[in-house]
Amino acid sequence: MQGDTLTITGSEVNHIRNVLRMKTGDEISVSNGQDEREYRYGIERMEEDAVFLRLRFIKEDKVELPVKVYLFQGLPKSDKMDLIVQKAVELGVYAVIPVRTDRSVLKLDEGKAAKKTARWQSIAEAAAMQSRRKVIPRVLEPMSMKEAVRFAAENTDRRCIPYELQEDPSGTGKLLESLKEGESLSVFIGPEGGFEPKEIALAQENGIEPISLGRRILRTETAGMAFLAWLVYILEIR
Repeated sequence: MQGDTLTITGSEVNHIRNVLRMKTGDEISVSNGQDEREYRYGIERMEEDAVFLRLRFIKEDKVELPVKVYLFQGLPKSDKMDLIVQKAVELGVYAVIPVRTDRSVLKLDEGKAAKKTARWQSIAEAAAMQSRRKVIPRVLEPMSMKEAVRFAAENTDRRCIPYELQEDPSGTGKLLESLKEGESLSVFIGPEGGFEPKEIALAQENGIEPISLGRRILRTETAGMAFLAWLVYILEIR
């Protein structure tokens, strides 16, 4: 960034030209990653390997959730994780941590895990741009359930785990309404088939609170989105 001008190069050029299909005169939202302000630039010129922008105005706007949400997602089968990462980022998640659970169908060795994580990080970056996020959420490499529980205990203030045998949804509302600005929250979502009872026990032993997402059984790709939508409603809309 030089004064009021900005030049974009690299992979973002293809995203702007061929995915977003933007053209000269269109407006782009840019974040410097250091504050909550939104920098709005107009496209002045487009070349094959660069896009040239000029600053139009700066908008004071809190796009990020006031709570940092860490989504611990039990590894689902097929390509469901692609969708989960994309939608979670759109809904404001701070980080996504894939978790190897006892009922996870998808098994990843070290090499495959690194490639998958790179793919999911790329999806997170594109989703953050599309939803005009000020930060790009990180996608960490897959952890075991034990590692994930330890990570949550060491890095977040509040922790919860939606569980189908936890029938009273009132506790979920109380938890979300009690969150304070600046706090961090871990939410654990099971894979197809949910968590094993011993995994729930491990979570509870480490201060992770079982909660309910309602009376219906949700698919793994739906549960996290339902939780995040509820959180967005309480923190930003209601």
